[in-house]
Amino acid sequence: MTDPIADYLTRLRNAIKANHRVVEIPASNLKKELTKILLDKGYILNYKFEETGHQGTIKIALKYDSVNKVNAIKKLIRVSTPGLRKYVGHTDLPRVLNGLGIAIISTSKGVMTDKEAREMNVGGEVLCYVY
Repeated sequence: MTDPIADYLTRLRNAIKANHRVVEIPASNLKKELTKILLDKGYILNYKFEETGHQGTIKIALKYDSVNKVNAIKKLIRVSTPGLRKYVGHTDLPRVLNGLGIAIISTSKGVMTDKEAREMNVGGEVLCYVY
């Protein structure tokens, strides 16, 4: 697998389209950080890290509206790819849907949202957009 972040986002996208409640994803430190951000911002219900074998897995409970059965995540867009990295400075940080969505940025101070990176005045690699 050449792009584990794209695989992570695709597994989430496929689980949402199939109306699954839980999705299981192979773990890595970067994927754990992405999952923590999604939980903090209210896009998923919960997650659980299971240490199975060498790598481990992350089980993510997806969040649905109880009335309309609509998922909290509308779109997941991969921005920076292995073939074309997208780096931005602290002055050029993207705003997703005029602040309604989040951009997840990998900075020198860790993985964070665009808003947190703006507050800390750091730029970095734009991993994905979530709204």
